Amino acid sequence: MQTDLFGHSKPTIQELSLENAKEVNGLKLYPDFIDNRTEKSLLKHIDNSQWLNDLSRRVQHYGFKYDYKARKIDNSFYLGKLPNWLSEVANSIYDQGFIDFIPDQAIINEYESGQGIAPHIDCEPCFGDTIISLSLGSSCIMNFEKEPHSKNKTEIFVEPRTLLVMKEESRYNWYHGIAPRKTDKFNGEVIKRDRRISITFRKIIIE
Repeated sequence: MQTDLFGHSKPTIQELSLENAKEVNGLKLYPDFIDNRTEKSLLKHIDNSQWLNDLSRRVQHYGFKYDYKARKIDNSFYLGKLPNWLSEVANSIYDQGFIDFIPDQAIINEYESGQGIAPHIDCEPCFGDTIISLSLGSSCIMNFEKEPHSKNKTEIFVEPRTLLVMKEESRYNWYHGIAPRKTDKFNGEVIKRDRRISITFRKIIIE
C-alpha cells in the first residue's frame, strides 16, 4: 500500500490491477514472471527476427501462421517448431503449473506508442481454452468488457514482464483490447507508453 499527501493509504498500481483482475473470472496476472535479463534477451531475439507488415502493427508468427482475415488455421500454415528461445518460455510456463499443455503456436505483436488493438475474443475454433500473453518493454492498460466498446470496462494495468493467463470466462465471454493512446491514467497516475512487445502463446486446434 502507498500513502498520499494526506496520509491516506491507497493500493499500488500492481495491487489495484490484481484486484481488478478478480472481476474477470478465469483471468490471472503474474507480475515479474521473468527478470530484466530474460526480458532483454527475448527482445534481442525478437528484433533479430523478421517482422511481417500484414497489419497496421508489425507481427511475427511461430509454429503456425494465423490468418487474421479468414480467422482460420490449418496444417498448411505450419512453420515449424517454436525456436528454442520461445520454447524455453513456453516450457517454463508449463513447468510452473500455470498451464497444463505445451503451446505450439506463438504470435508476437509490436505496439508503438499510440497503437492499440480492437476489442476481440481469440478465434474459438482455432485455439484451445487457454490464452497466454507475456508483456515486454512497456506498460499499457488492457480493457476487458462483455460487449465491444462497452462503457463498463474492467481495466488491467499490464506492466512489463507480466504474464497474463486467460481461461474460462475470460477466454470465451470477455472481449479484451487496448485503446490507441500514448498515455494511460491508472490509480490516479499518468503513465507514458513506449514501445511494447507482446508474446501470445496458444495451443492450436486442427479438425
